[in-house]
Amino acid sequence: MVLRIYDTRSRMKKNFTPIVEGEVSIYVCGITPYSASHLGHARQAISFDIITRWFRKLGFDVKYITNFTDIDDKIIKVALEENVNFQEVSQRNIKNYFHVMDKLNVLRADEYSKVTETIPEIIDMISILIDKKHAYLSDDGVYFEIDTAPDKYGQLTGQTLDMVRSGAGGRVGQTGGGKRDHRDFALWKKAKIGEPYWPSPWGDGRPGWHIECSAMSLKHLGETFDIHGGGRDLIFPHHEAEIFQSECCLDKENVVKYWLHNGMINVDGEKMSKSLGNFTTISETFDSVEPLVLRYALLNAPYRQPIEFNQSMLEESQMHYNRLLNTYLKASKISESGDWQKNIYLNSVTKRFTHGMNDDFNTRIAFVEVQSVIKKLQELIFDEDEDDSIPAFRGWLDEFAGNVLGLLPETDELNSLAEELDKKRKDISAEVEDLLIQRQIAREEKNWEHADKIRDELNSRNVIVEDSPQGPKWKLED
Repeated sequence: MVLRIYDTRSRMKKNFTPIVEGEVSIYVCGITPYSASHLGHARQAISFDIITRWFRKLGFDVKYITNFTDIDDKIIKVALEENVNFQEVSQRNIKNYFHVMDKLNVLRADEYSKVTETIPEIIDMISILIDKKHAYLSDDGVYFEIDTAPDKYGQLTGQTLDMVRSGAGGRVGQTGGGKRDHRDFALWKKAKIGEPYWPSPWGDGRPGWHIECSAMSLKHLGETFDIHGGGRDLIFPHHEAEIFQSECCLDKENVVKYWLHNGMINVDGEKMSKSLGNFTTISETFDSVEPLVLRYALLNAPYRQPIEFNQSMLEESQMHYNRLLNTYLKASKISESGDWQKNIYLNSVTKRFTHGMNDDFNTRIAFVEVQSVIKKLQELIFDEDEDDSIPAFRGWLDEFAGNVLGLLPETDELNSLAEELDKKRKDISAEVEDLLIQRQIAREEKNWEHADKIRDELNSRNVIVEDSPQGPKWKLED
């Protein structure tokens, strides 16, 4: 099956063909660590975690780079308010980022590039742009001159710069008054009193926002690479600016082959963001939602689709995730993982799962197939005559729910959860067995009202009873 991905620049799904056969190079714009990571950061990180995992599942050798914008106006503002060094602010929030992403089962990138570690490359790139007449020096820094490359206008948005200014999130036009044209953007900002700075040919200062990612992506992935990703809110102005910078610096078209953008998290119909005051940190969310339940919730929609974040969505995700985890734990207690590839049912499921993921990483289709496997596995566990199929089903879940979707905890946590589930069953086992005996006596005496009353009582305790020729069987509802 051919992998098709949606390319923002062409505004269509395209067959994926890597620049180098068997390899995939990915750069994703990371966070500006001026505060603790929020749910929007989780959506982006999980989206590209899944994309990376699927490429590896398909056999590609993936090089995945992301970054920290560890010097920025907002970081400086927080540092001044707290009377600390700006690096203390950024390092504290980078530490928080790794902590919450580990809990969300987001695999570590191959490299986390930092702006403060890329200053020489940024200065070199700006120098080239000046030499090629794409940038100019002003009283307050260096600016890229948009009109030197009119053919690159609006390649991602499909619109003119002025038409999409309202979607820039307030980050256009904040670079000072030295611009020749309001559309130009800063490459280097001359230092203000009390701000951190680095020496450069144009005076002490620091990089502009957009040039940073151009320099970091080219440093780590070379003059052309396969995928550049980020949230939809970065399309304009950030990624549009990167196209100007990178392609003009290198005199090369299509430095990036495919542009991928994940959808936003919405609250009451508005994008979640700190500026709107409707954001929630990931750590705060963990107070009421287990990390892998949150991962489930954020994956239960294709990565490009916006997500409406609300309590109902979390409760539904909790229910489905509990069913997945508890069924997997029961299967693990019965058997080790087995080879699923000889199982006809699991092969048909895998084809549908693969077809969905190959259609622009459609995790919604993948989740439907996981749920169908869980339902079938529950039936197998309940029917003791079918135990020989359980290893294959467990093996399938290990590979697809675990390795691909990242929904299963680490082994130590799984063992702890299995013990907890086993204890829960043992704690009520004697009482359930006694009620089942009473129910059997009532049925033999044709006292159906009393038998039904006992069954209702068992159901109220999340005990599901199924009558069979061998007698009643019971299980705890997931």
